[in-house]
Amino acid sequence: MTDAVFRETAAEPLTRSLPLSHLSLELGHLYMEDFEGGPERLRRHFESVKPWAEAARADATARAGGKRPRISTCFLIDDYFTRFSTPAEVVPVLLAEAERAGLVIDYLARESGCAVADKVPLAESVAGRLVESPPPGSYGLRPPVGQTGWLANGVRTPALRAQAMRRSGAWQPPQETAAHRHSVFLDVELWDDKDGHRTWSCPFLAAVWQLTRLGLLRNEGEPVFVARAHSSGGFPSEWDQLAPLLQLNATAAPFNAYRTCSVLPSRFLPVEHAVRIILDQTEVDAGALRQVAERSDREGVAVPDSVADRASYVFYPGW
Repeated sequence: MTDAVFRETAAEPLTRSLPLSHLSLELGHLYMEDFEGGPERLRRHFESVKPWAEAARADATARAGGKRPRISTCFLIDDYFTRFSTPAEVVPVLLAEAERAGLVIDYLARESGCAVADKVPLAESVAGRLVESPPPGSYGLRPPVGQTGWLANGVRTPALRAQAMRRSGAWQPPQETAAHRHSVFLDVELWDDKDGHRTWSCPFLAAVWQLTRLGLLRNEGEPVFVARAHSSGGFPSEWDQLAPLLQLNATAAPFNAYRTCSVLPSRFLPVEHAVRIILDQTEVDAGALRQVAERSDREGVAVPDSVADRASYVFYPGW
């Protein structure tokens, strides 16, 4: 006799695959202060982005080994922290200034979609996948990330009680887990709760944004943050009427990609440092990871094992 193991299909949902580009190239973020600067500020931004976007394309071409790489572009608008103006007013100006600089935005995304997209709580889902491993030498006195909303890349400065346990009154500095001789320690606030309402932080939503672009998020095996085609008409008067992810270019390469590159002003550097720490401590969907690995192997595309290393950046100087 042989033992048979029976499993209900519903208990193990299949992970639906996604088409993948070689590179998802982000051409910027738009916040209220950028829009308030008028078309001239957007013009300066895209003029600064243009040479670095071309360099990113050249790098993707070199990585493709002589083949023509699939590259899609995207742009993120903040409608989460501040609701400013309307899509009908903002988007045409944005697209016109990008075109003026010789750039094409294939996909337009709303930052609020990184929190909830099509009724799927993406941020909450990613928060449930955070894996905080106590570094060697820590005493577990600090509550876990799920309670505090804070995530670090190492050992925080011990509390007085922990120092007393060591029978030493000397101050102990924080220590980065993977430090190269000297530590660069960072403690990241992921959210705050006030009056029963949770507000996700900019770094945490940016981490969700990277995971969506890398095609590594699923909801019960189904893709999330799926692009909707833009009709030939205009744009709505309310942000909630705009799709979380809008495909503006009908002939664009897939939104999701093996790698991402974001061209941003230098003020975003601290945020993106925090993003890497979050990605390094997120347990990504195993089925999605496996699909990317199998497809990249068939295509002969080198993809880093580390999810954080799949994201790259260019920070141009200035505002």
